[in-house]
Amino acid sequence: MKIETKCLHEGYTPKNGEPRVLPIVQSTTYCFDSTEHIAQLFDMPTEFMYSRFANPTVDAVEKKIAALEGGVGAMCTSSGQAANLLSILNLCSAGDSFIAAATIYGGTINLFAVTLKKLGIECIFVDADAAPEEIEKAFRPNTKAVFGETLANPALTVFDIEKFAAIAHAHKVPLIVDNTFATPVLCRPFEFGADIVVHSTTKYMDGHAVQGGGVIVDSGKFDWTNGNFPDFVEPDESYHGVSYTKAFGPMAYIIKARMQLMRDFGCYPAANSAFLLNLGLETLPVRMRQYCTNAMDTAKFLEGNSKVTSVNYPGLPSNKYHKLAKKYLPEGCSGVISFNIAGGREMAVKFMDHLELASNVVHVADIRTCVLHPASATHRQLTDEQLVAAGIDGGMIRLSVGLEHIDDILADLEKGFAAI
Repeated sequence: MKIETKCLHEGYTPKNGEPRVLPIVQSTTYCFDSTEHIAQLFDMPTEFMYSRFANPTVDAVEKKIAALEGGVGAMCTSSGQAANLLSILNLCSAGDSFIAAATIYGGTINLFAVTLKKLGIECIFVDADAAPEEIEKAFRPNTKAVFGETLANPALTVFDIEKFAAIAHAHKVPLIVDNTFATPVLCRPFEFGADIVVHSTTKYMDGHAVQGGGVIVDSGKFDWTNGNFPDFVEPDESYHGVSYTKAFGPMAYIIKARMQLMRDFGCYPAANSAFLLNLGLETLPVRMRQYCTNAMDTAKFLEGNSKVTSVNYPGLPSNKYHKLAKKYLPEGCSGVISFNIAGGREMAVKFMDHLELASNVVHVADIRTCVLHPASATHRQLTDEQLVAAGIDGGMIRLSVGLEHIDDILADLEKGFAAI
């Protein structure tokens, strides 16, 4: 099936006489006819037994997202940050390290550089545009993964997935790609060599800004028996001595994440949240194409404005990432644009405060146009050096173009420019 059809039909197929629309199974608990039945489930979790780590409604959405990305399995989480956290903790223990592109989302930088450091896991940041031989120098004997964003938030750099996949695989570690801004409609990282994909489903997948969420998707292609990941091969004493690679084969990564980490952390979404996410997924292809059309028109408008010093949108032919965008994002580069206002932070804030249609919110990738000042919001906790590394300037504005009529979006921006 094409992706438009998958968005509507994957994950849930009603049987004779059953509801046409995915039902909400609002229950934490499932009944069984014997103690032995439950005991067997704790050895091999093939059925639903507790909604801290599995629920029928959420399961249907997980199957849909796995199908959209081309993976063997997925696990939803209560937020995108939870997905990022578990994707790393499933691979790294105290004393390990992993590599990440320096341009990733500011909240993820803080998670990786501060919180994980407290747990004894080191994140080594690299310039994603550096030559492979420079990136190679960041690897250490304890490095267990590489992490990047398809489209960085808000720097809008395009991650060279094939380059990083080749580097990661040469060191026998997986590549994790945050595909939030692109969604599987615009890019499917597994097709370019990525091994794990994560999303903040709070953004385009939901689309309506009604609930938070995240997801981890497993490609099923990485060889966890290569000697670098004994936790996947050796018996897990916390789960009756199971060997994930022997018991679950290609699904070893995602099953281990659920049986170990979701079991212990419990950051699983509610059934109602998954139901709302599914409604967003059903219209995702239609929305993504309109976001891209509106954003391209807006980017051209901004590029021609004398009060704008630079526009960062990979869809523009003038953008330094345009060639990579044509390779990885041939159908469009999402609805997010970053641009710099002449006059720095003061003028950027004044511009934003005079917008009427666009909402000034701590959110992005919404059906409604919204703006944010990264240096004083999402990336506020970063040092000046980290802001430079992340591509953040005091005059930068992150503009998330919505689904309003393009004439109304541009008219609103004109009001902001008139104020400065």
